Amino acid sequence: MAGSVFGNALKVATFGESHGAAIGCVVDGIPAGLNLSEEDIQKYLDRRKPGQSAFTTKRNEADRVEILSGVFEGKTEGTPIALLIRNEDQHSKDYSDLKDKFRPGHADFGFFSKYGIRDYRGGGRSSGRETAARVAAGAVAAKLLDEFGIEVHAYTKAIGPVQIEKTDLDECMNNPLYMPDHKAYEKASDYLKECMKKKDSAGGVVECIATGIPAGLGEPVFDKLDASLAYAVMSIGAVKGFEIGDGCRAAQANGSTNNDSFFAENGRVHKKTNHSGGILGGISDGSDIILCAYIKPTPSIAQEQSTVTDAFDDTTIEIKGRHDPVIVPRAVVVVECMTALTLADALLMNQSSRIDRIKL
Repeated sequence: MAGSVFGNALKVATFGESHGAAIGCVVDGIPAGLNLSEEDIQKYLDRRKPGQSAFTTKRNEADRVEILSGVFEGKTEGTPIALLIRNEDQHSKDYSDLKDKFRPGHADFGFFSKYGIRDYRGGGRSSGRETAARVAAGAVAAKLLDEFGIEVHAYTKAIGPVQIEKTDLDECMNNPLYMPDHKAYEKASDYLKECMKKKDSAGGVVECIATGIPAGLGEPVFDKLDASLAYAVMSIGAVKGFEIGDGCRAAQANGSTNNDSFFAENGRVHKKTNHSGGILGGISDGSDIILCAYIKPTPSIAQEQSTVTDAFDDTTIEIKGRHDPVIVPRAVVVVECMTALTLADALLMNQSSRIDRIKL
């Protein structure tokens, strides 16, 4: 299967299926000498793992990561880092009624059309569980970025019609929806409870901010930094839209209001505003990178829906089992980690952009 490898100087390959023995990844390109432990990775996985609230699937996975290679005595060796996460709580029987039916909103039909076979137990490689491997890899990238004073933080900006009105990052860790606004969290919780009563689901928006980014990351043509970030974030299964900075609002602005004016201070260039979201001409401009991921409602709902069988006969389907009524809270750390991977890759790629960075 093509398409399971991400990155250039920093490459990540993920493997495994939702109901297989394990999932995992191989991270190649991390320099030697970086302090790295399983605990560094586990704190990211704990934010994504299921069963944390009434708004997530009840699948009870510990998601304990094992470092199989690439680390010796707490430091990276400059060799491929293999990370394994064992699947421990599969209920494959929950999917037995779906083996001949395509689930609306899922990848089932496309996967079957391409390969002529599909793993109906939770979607196999198309399952959201694959994102645990991305989070493990992203945790390693975040550890590398930290060495350069770069931080990446994501949070829930909106769930359904409920949007945050303030951003308190400490509040994110105090509620299961990872919303940085307690009043918005309460309203979103009520909205989700109503969705669940109706056997329905909800979508939302994740916002991600990267700070400490130096100017000059990214390439000016096909590998623009914003294009690379879009590629990374849009590769997350439930994401259907992506924005940098003002995003689509820029189409309704004028140049006089959309342009970010520059000024110099203490020998550095700054901007008075950040409508560009930290990227100009595909290259970082030194200000915060701000992006948004728009996430669709969970497609697995218990309402009766029309579908077809793999023999192309009309039928109906009611999806049972353990499913998130909203994907957004668990997707927060996934967006954060895919952003970290992209920025770490761009940082490493940038080391060869000038001769004075290559000469020792």
